[in-house]
Amino acid sequence: MLAASRLLKEVFGFPGFRPGQEEIVRTVLDGDDVLAVLPTGAGKSLCYQLPALVLGGITVVVSPLIALMRDQVAALREYGVGAGSLTSANDEAEKRRVADEMRAGTLRLLYAAPERLLQPGTLDWLARQNVRLLAIDEAHCVSQWGHDFRPEYAALGEVKRRLGVPAIALTATADKATRADILNQLFESEPKIFVHGFDRPNLRLAIQPKDNARQQLLRLLDRQRGQSGVIYCPSRRETERLAEAITTAGYRALPYHAGMAAPERDRNQDIFLREDGVVMVATIAFGMGIDKPDVRFVAHAGLPKSIEAYYQEIGRAGRDGLPADTLTLWGFDDLRLRRQQIEDAQSSDEQKRIDRQRLNALIALCEAPTCRRQTLLAYFGEDSGPCGNCDLCQEGVAGFDGTVAAQMLLSAIYRTGERFGAEHLVSVLLGEETDAIKRLGHDALKTFGVGKARSKDEWRSLLRQIYAAQLVSLDVTGPGGFTIAERGWAVLRGQETIQLRTFVPRTKEKARRRASNLEAQPHDSALLARLKALRTELARSHGVPAYVIFPDRSLIDMAARQPRTLDEMALVHGVGQAKLDRYGDVFLAAIAAG
Repeated sequence: MLAASRLLKEVFGFPGFRPGQEEIVRTVLDGDDVLAVLPTGAGKSLCYQLPALVLGGITVVVSPLIALMRDQVAALREYGVGAGSLTSANDEAEKRRVADEMRAGTLRLLYAAPERLLQPGTLDWLARQNVRLLAIDEAHCVSQWGHDFRPEYAALGEVKRRLGVPAIALTATADKATRADILNQLFESEPKIFVHGFDRPNLRLAIQPKDNARQQLLRLLDRQRGQSGVIYCPSRRETERLAEAITTAGYRALPYHAGMAAPERDRNQDIFLREDGVVMVATIAFGMGIDKPDVRFVAHAGLPKSIEAYYQEIGRAGRDGLPADTLTLWGFDDLRLRRQQIEDAQSSDEQKRIDRQRLNALIALCEAPTCRRQTLLAYFGEDSGPCGNCDLCQEGVAGFDGTVAAQMLLSAIYRTGERFGAEHLVSVLLGEETDAIKRLGHDALKTFGVGKARSKDEWRSLLRQIYAAQLVSLDVTGPGGFTIAERGWAVLRGQETIQLRTFVPRTKEKARRRASNLEAQPHDSALLARLKALRTELARSHGVPAYVIFPDRSLIDMAARQPRTLDEMALVHGVGQAKLDRYGDVFLAAIAAG
């Protein structure tokens, strides 16, 4: 551990370990197997990169994407660490470099996708090398209960057995069922397990019902102008349309989905990773393993697949620990789509049951009556007080005895035959004489017009809340109507009461404007801009993402400290010896020129 602490500062430029890292590194160095669940941005990669330097030999790292492997290798080489990858994207020069470093014994980390490791001959070849450790990133992919199950990951237990070395499996999202499956698939005996919480306090959580989704997203972009971000869309078609609309509005937006030609998709991903201020509009095909630390916002233009997927996707924001925004928009169309996907999936009844429970947990988060972070962390088995950094904490929400309002909704559902969707039911309660209502005779029902005291948006909100509270079910196999669940009948008959959330109208423009996310540390903003421009220039000349040169956090610290000597520069966060040698003088010159 003395060597690890020394290398932490000398190589990576970090003054100390982040919470949870030190005990994991110590356990790996002791030769034990490890399963580590750490929140995104907590420094999972260091938990195997640092032991790789201390142990010597080769650490084989299983990673899901070629782009991620390429950028992590580039980042390690900027730190002066011998690293390479086994991918089809390697040119002949890269293949020779990796082979030469392996023969010379200077290669410390070798990245590979699970598919590559399982190819005939690859495992036999690796078994003859000096492999000391196997690191499995995104380990939830091992589990059939995980939200990103990949069959190739399930075979990694055999890779571990063939190599005969300790393994560390890392993930940010694994509930108890997923953790149990990872243990069963990867390890022959019980590893040391570290679960270090799921809270990401630097992320602001916000969830809104869809009103005008594009305008809602553009308001978020206005607050984050010039910053990098990701917007997830539920379909390829909407991805293309939204990217075009955002570009028309004056932002640099690029689409990304599985239906695009691979070269175009890869080009867009490279631009996002390597440049500042790019908005990636994508389906969930984008994002796994993306290591860009300065993503300042993640938005969902529709409901995510599950609460784990939501957590994983918003976790791509603010990996550098600085403040970041999240925004999720949702509506009943999203609910129906997600329910339909679950029922149509070629999966077991047990898997469908689990998927329904996960979706219900996400819906409950969307209509949470109190702090969103409390609701989210409770799902993962953690207790917390009000966070002060979510829309409900900051904007306030009041509850009321919603029994009578719920009974009105339930009565409308019952009297219309339990086969109509939200808009028809709301029109009945408001007494609107639509063609459908008159044709069906619903203007003669006792519930027709009983809800005129509330607005249409209020009734929509209340209907979402009683759905989240499981008073009603949504028919996904038929026309999309609501039916009354067991608890709903109890409320309708007066046998049970329910608390609901008071509807708060949303203004088109918020008076509150959040401070810049980059004001977490006082600094010279003009100097920071010059340092970022220099970083971009160096990144382009080296052919690497800008954050590989220095992440935002290092530049902010640099702009605050304004070092004048190499010794002072060495005190800046993230400036290790290799980066000090390579970039110290050029950044000192930029600071002095100010």
